[in-house]
Amino acid sequence: MLKLPAFKSLTVCLGLLPLGYSIYQVYQLQVGGVNVLGADPAKALVLLQGEWTIRFLILTLLVTPLVRLTGWRQLQRVRRMLGLFTFAYASIHLMAYLFLLLEFDFRNLWADILKRPYITVGFAAYLLLVPLAITSNRFAIRLLRKRWAILHRLVYGIALLAVVHVTWLARSSYLEATVYGVIVVLLLFSRVFKDKLASLQETLRRPA
Repeated sequence: MLKLPAFKSLTVCLGLLPLGYSIYQVYQLQVGGVNVLGADPAKALVLLQGEWTIRFLILTLLVTPLVRLTGWRQLQRVRRMLGLFTFAYASIHLMAYLFLLLEFDFRNLWADILKRPYITVGFAAYLLLVPLAITSNRFAIRLLRKRWAILHRLVYGIALLAVVHVTWLARSSYLEATVYGVIVVLLLFSRVFKDKLASLQETLRRPA
């Protein structure tokens, strides 16, 4: 089994692979004239970063259940890293949308937020991610204490918003969005059940 530093390094390398592949696709298109992105490369790149955002978000949520099932504690040590990758890809998704599709026209951005529900939901999810990314460090954990855990439960709401965002974006096939939705709902129920069980156990421990 990999030692923790090597495992963290491997996680970083794997986390950067989707971005590296996107850069390679752009290089192929611009230098080699090879288009593997389809009829609308700009839109394809924006969507691709969004897809990796929700994948990293789900991976982050899966860490705790996987640790409980497997006992592999090293996974717990990279959960915050996966969360930061989620925020990084969400930021790239937003910046790609602003640059490639809107050409940094912020008037069109606000118009899209107000008129297009899937963008409204996606932008709301991104704004909720910001405080989680800022507080994903030991200093914030010590400073906020119990409030840190309460704040980071927002991730489940963000995941639901992300699923709605992906579902509204789907044009022909809803299979991928459905898979994401089922996973997120199961994880949410798992969390609620765990909290209810912990509350019940605490009640039973109290002296009559």
